Amino acid sequence: MGTDLIRLTAAEMAAVIASGETSAVEVTRAHLDRIAAVDARVHAFLQVDTEGALAAARSVDERRAAGELLGPLAGVPIAVKDVFTTKGLPTTCGSRILEGWRPPYDATVVRRLRDAGMVILGKTNMDEFAMGSSTENSAYGPTRNPWNLDRIPGGSSGGSSAAVASYQAPLGIGTDTGGSIRQPAAVCGIVGGKPTYGGVSRYGLVAFASSLDQAGPFARTVLDAALLHAAIAGHDPADTTSIDAPVPSVVEAARGADVAGLRVGVVKELGGEGYQPGVLRRFAEAIELLDSLGAKVTEVSCPHFGYALPAYYLIAPSECSSNLARFDAMRYGLRTGDDGTSSAEEVMAVTRAAGFGAEVKRRIMLGTYALSSGYYDAYYGSAQKVRTLISRDFQAAFEQVDVLVSPTTPTTAFPIGERVDDPMAMYLADLCTIPSNLAGNAALSLPCGLAPEDNLPVGLQVMAPVLGDDRPYRVAAALEAGYADRWGHPLLEEAPAL
Repeated sequence: MGTDLIRLTAAEMAAVIASGETSAVEVTRAHLDRIAAVDARVHAFLQVDTEGALAAARSVDERRAAGELLGPLAGVPIAVKDVFTTKGLPTTCGSRILEGWRPPYDATVVRRLRDAGMVILGKTNMDEFAMGSSTENSAYGPTRNPWNLDRIPGGSSGGSSAAVASYQAPLGIGTDTGGSIRQPAAVCGIVGGKPTYGGVSRYGLVAFASSLDQAGPFARTVLDAALLHAAIAGHDPADTTSIDAPVPSVVEAARGADVAGLRVGVVKELGGEGYQPGVLRRFAEAIELLDSLGAKVTEVSCPHFGYALPAYYLIAPSECSSNLARFDAMRYGLRTGDDGTSSAEEVMAVTRAAGFGAEVKRRIMLGTYALSSGYYDAYYGSAQKVRTLISRDFQAAFEQVDVLVSPTTPTTAFPIGERVDDPMAMYLADLCTIPSNLAGNAALSLPCGLAPEDNLPVGLQVMAPVLGDDRPYRVAAALEAGYADRWGHPLLEEAPAL
């Protein structure tokens, strides 16, 4: 029964719990058993909260038995990226500098998950402070891709994507600063969405780059992702960047599968040279499928997208150098080098040297330089001007089409260790996803097949205007239905058993 339970979609799990066919406790135990069986090889989790998860599941069962009306995902387990504060549970951000820190409060996203009756299984591995595209930058070791344990699961939210892809959790929460939900979803063969910036609260999300970070869902189906999106979205007065507007109708869009007449723009600049042939082949097939479903497909040019990567790697490190200044050994977290005679400055320097990893140090130094006197206008200021041009490219494109599409990543999952010593090669993994973060618009990745070269998943990215979050779900639902007809089963069923 346990194996059958973990293979259900989140929507199906919620239904069998609500009907009394099984209990939230049984569903939770099945996933805890799965974690015990496979996570030593995948390393998706940094902490598993067995007691807390079972207590939350029992509460759902008791409330339902008492006749209480519960939400659509009540009793469904979920894995949460270790960048969200969780009261009483360690929150490390994949860094030694926060090792063992237990926050006194829940992030808004975590509180909304609890309010929805969802069962938090534990906290998942990530690139340190969300800086990376492979989850190899975690201070606690890399996570591995369930499709091939010698490959990366993407990053920075690789723990959550791997947990969902390996059936350790039906749903996951990640954050997307430059593609850190969509890129892991693509290489792990699952669905991952980046809501409009400000659509999901950032309160309690430990900041990397405040103008870019956005929380969002991982799932194995489009409907499951939409249900989770709806559960965590909405205005939060505690977050000054939160949008005070109704949540887009993502669940209704995901339940439909009609793209007839929808104008779809293929981004000219996101493809061609440097892209893996198998990725381009599967992307082209997806475009053919959209066309056969009645969508009106045209090519669209976004000329400034080619500058997105360098602009991002000036803006994001600049914001990171400011945000991470708070980790100074004076208030919380790691403190080393304090022998009673050292100055505060010496303790701070020793602590930050010991607590931060190489990639975090690289970005802090890059960002501090970009913000320094005499260089601010030349680097950070210029990057912000490019950001404006990219936003204008999106605005012009969305006057012609309803959504934009591209490959999610230029390649499939690359081998662990292949790009660790080549930061530029690592950064290129986010080539297609960064523009949407700079502009703040909605985007989503869904699986569109396996690359013939390596039999690994390929992702298709759908981008929509600000607060047009329902549009990617509409397109993704139509494609998912088309693929189910073509393959006869979900993509993930082709994944090798762990």
